[in-house]
Amino acid sequence: MAHGFRSWPAGYPQAMSLFTATSEVDISASRAQVWEALTDPGIVAKYLFGTKLETTWEPGSPIRWSGEFGGKQYDDHGEVLVVRPEEELQVTHVSGDDLPEHQHTVTWQLRDEGDHTHVRLEQDNNASEDERSRAESTWGTVLANLKECVERG
Repeated sequence: MAHGFRSWPAGYPQAMSLFTATSEVDISASRAQVWEALTDPGIVAKYLFGTKLETTWEPGSPIRWSGEFGGKQYDDHGEVLVVRPEEELQVTHVSGDDLPEHQHTVTWQLRDEGDHTHVRLEQDNNASEDERSRAESTWGTVLANLKECVERG
């Protein structure tokens, strides 16, 4: 593919996928409001550490995140896999080289729960329990930032 993402190599050991990071949050807002925050680059920058997001949100299209985190520049990329407005968003994410251990699938799921929206995020392909735990901590911060951003309006 033109944007550099390669699918899993044939025979790649899927055991790494056993360490899936999961983070969840309840947001006092509609699914439409949360969906907008997940897909609007201007809003994404507010809760995702100032990242610049570039994509068309068409399944099969490239996605790119760039910026600075922890004093280091990054230019991550991937592919949009699933776009089900106000329900599910799934993308691949590659940080660093296009090596299997640097590739993740990130899935955002939204569901109504009374007067709020429940957001569940999963990131697969964490190589160890420690890596899974670090991912959950980072995504927990992102979801807390998302909640604050959406609820503030």
